[in-house]
Amino acid sequence: QVQLVESGGGSVQAGGSLRLSCTASERTYSGYHMGWFRQAPGKEREFVATISRSGVITNYADSVKGRFTISRGNAKNTVYLQMNSLKPEDTAIYYCAADISPRYIPDVKIGGYDYWGQGTQVTVSS
Repeated sequence: QVQLVESGGGSVQAGGSLRLSCTASERTYSGYHMGWFRQAPGKEREFVATISRSGVITNYADSVKGRFTISRGNAKNTVYLQMNSLKPEDTAIYYCAADISPRYIPDVKIGGYDYWGQGTQVTVSS
């Protein structure tokens, strides 16, 4: 069982930055693709960004491209989401997820992920 714990959420004004962290309990974490998703009030959960197990392949939703950066930590059991130029529409609960499948390219669909964190709230005010 992989446990994922997110941190780093909070409240910020539009144009500000936040860095989310996700720490995995499993030692074999480095063998997983990792993703960030978000869910705004009254909306479905949506894809934000993903990074391959090697850290080489990344993918972003169009709405965050150029503003958000996903990366893996040197300790290998942490993944980050650096969020810059935040907008009010980025307000949501952000979830970290792990894909333990052998696929080469990380999935962008919710169903492609096997383990989820509890989420961290990000609020951006105008």
